[in-house]
Amino acid sequence: MQTITITGGQPLHGTIRPAAAKNSVLPLLAATLLCGAPCCLRGVPELSDVDTSLALLQAVGAKAARHGSDLCTLPVHASALCGEIPAHLAGAMRSSVFYLAPLLCRAGMVRLPLPGGCRLGPRPVDIHLAGLAAMGARVELGGDAVTLRRFGPLQGVDFTLRLPSVGATMTLLMAACCAMGTTVLRGAACEPEVCDLAGFLSACGAQIAGAGTPVVVVQGRRALGGILYTPLPDRIAAATYGAAVAAAGGQITVRECPPRYYEAFLQFLQQCGVQVTRRENAVELVRDPSVPLRGSQQLYANAWPAFATDTAPLAAAVLLEAQGESQIYDHLFANRFACAAGFRAMGAECQAAGHRLTIRGGAHLQGACVTAPDLRGGAALLVAALAADGTTELRDPGHIRRGYADLPGDLALLGARCACCRPTAVR
Repeated sequence: MQTITITGGQPLHGTIRPAAAKNSVLPLLAATLLCGAPCCLRGVPELSDVDTSLALLQAVGAKAARHGSDLCTLPVHASALCGEIPAHLAGAMRSSVFYLAPLLCRAGMVRLPLPGGCRLGPRPVDIHLAGLAAMGARVELGGDAVTLRRFGPLQGVDFTLRLPSVGATMTLLMAACCAMGTTVLRGAACEPEVCDLAGFLSACGAQIAGAGTPVVVVQGRRALGGILYTPLPDRIAAATYGAAVAAAGGQITVRECPPRYYEAFLQFLQQCGVQVTRRENAVELVRDPSVPLRGSQQLYANAWPAFATDTAPLAAAVLLEAQGESQIYDHLFANRFACAAGFRAMGAECQAAGHRLTIRGGAHLQGACVTAPDLRGGAALLVAALAADGTTELRDPGHIRRGYADLPGDLALLGARCACCRPTAVR
């Protein structure tokens, strides 16, 4: 368990660039299993979830390796692939679900133990399974795993998702590329990461229309080649830097990440009193720490283009000291605000009840010893510590590095007083 020490009260200044988006890189790595030539993803950060993905690829028989900031995979014959996903890798991250479609299509079967990741509440895979079953897969549910088999190629289908799940949309998009005939996905997710996956598959030879809209049409059974591809920048990391300057004050520029990717969060920051200047591919953020932030916000996190669920805890951290009571409702996850306990330890008045977090506002935060409950909650506690008096010790059992290669280091480059202590054994 690493400990991050943060001494608050230091305004941030400088320029920073988000790395490639975790939420794009992980499904892209799974999609390389569909390709018949080498693939290379550029500018990928050293995240623990990326390490797990590389280990998973190798465990099922694929050849994948990191070369600096590039991740490279080689094509593998179907007969060399194993559809058994090791339980310890499936349990390490939610994104193991992205291997359902590629292994089903290439190996003919896949057995996936229940995927892990942050404990945000129920995150069923029923839409993934219903779509794959509609394409002809046989689904076997047993114990703590699901097994899919196909007897012949998958078939194109007209399928309506019961809600716009990003993971299910990506899963069915990959499966549709290998299915016979035309697949129509209705009610599809429209997030930028879905468009990034569609862009990658299209560059490899797939024929996809409508990505980024609720109706996606895929012409299947096209041979996919290799590609040198740069995933889109991490909009959640960009929002994290924005939340940090809102909490600490100062002036930063987030470059090489178009503002449209996190526009809802930028609008929130403006409503709180942060000065936001948008450029084509960058955003300048200015906050005078002597002027109180404006609270009294009512935020509703939902599917794109609404306020992103991953940014909800970050917004909560900004609102702790803001004037006026605020509420955040996360439509997607029932345990999104486990970070509330850490906020209270720092002196904030807030209460999480299911999907809703109520923040009294006007807190005077003090350094405390807190523990990261999950990835985004851990980042939110770090952001709150930037505004606190004194020193905060943030104990992190490994959550934050699942999505940020070195968040304390990034913020230190902007002038924050934070650093990681040597990892210690978990007691």
